[in-house]
Amino acid sequence: MGTQQILLIVLSVIIVGAAVAVGIDMFNRQDFTSNRSSAASDVQIFLTQVLQYYKMPESLGGLGNDLDNLDDAEQLAKYIGWGDDHPMKNDNAHYLVELPNNDEQVVYIKAIGRSSLAGKRPVVHGRIRFPDGEIRSRVGEIELTTDVTETDFNFDLWETE
Repeated sequence: MGTQQILLIVLSVIIVGAAVAVGIDMFNRQDFTSNRSSAASDVQIFLTQVLQYYKMPESLGGLGNDLDNLDDAEQLAKYIGWGDDHPMKNDNAHYLVELPNNDEQVVYIKAIGRSSLAGKRPVVHGRIRFPDGEIRSRVGEIELTTDVTETDFNFDLWETE
């Protein structure tokens, strides 16, 4: 083989290697973005179910438009369909219901996504304010390289408001 042929082979290997590396990076970024969107969608659905539970009459097993009828976050988690799993997890993320001070009449649902990119995971912090039922969510990232534990849900994307 001539020098020119060897040079072309080496150049081809470098170009193919660079293309594969760029493709893997693009796939990881898309996976991260897709996971964040899926977790945000789940949080919105869960918050809508909380609103449904809030508005359901007590005679039908709901809260009857009174958040004081809510004993704890596990009660909400069971209504949403999480069973005894709190925090709950599915293919998209890990989720936690929080009832801060009920004088505020707010319920939070937090999510930590399963995908990671550069040591960070997507997070969603959704809230619903009562009695008007305003649902809002914020998305962000946290540094997390280990398995999700309950202490990892200490993030707050609403603290600036």
